[in-house]
Amino acid sequence: MSAAQQGRHDGTTVTHRRYIPYSHAHYGGDLVDGAYALAMFGDVATEICVRTDGDEGLFASYADVQFKAAIRAGDVVEATGTVTRTGNRSRTIEFTLAVVCRAEPGRGESAAAVLTEPIVATTATGTVVVP
Repeated sequence: MSAAQQGRHDGTTVTHRRYIPYSHAHYGGDLVDGAYALAMFGDVATEICVRTDGDEGLFASYADVQFKAAIRAGDVVEATGTVTRTGNRSRTIEFTLAVVCRAEPGRGESAAAVLTEPIVATTATGTVVVP
């Protein structure tokens, strides 16, 4: 594979957005476990593989997973993945999960707000393999 072909998917970006229902709260304070972010990263990686290679691919590994802020039930989160390296059969993807809306129960049972600045809750680097 030529150098030009190896980098052909670099920069490909996919974003998924999801509301986190209260049924997903796992801990006190309506906290959601960190695995929720990793599952979203897996879904983003799958779409990236389909778009770039016409196959769902396989997730090979995570590196440098960092949980930076809490994810809570009632949040709207955005998971984004960007291909940073294209190999013969592997792709390196940088992931970020940000909270873009948050419930505000102190204002009322169904109160919520769009955050002026998203809260980066989780980051990771992942490697996927495609046939």
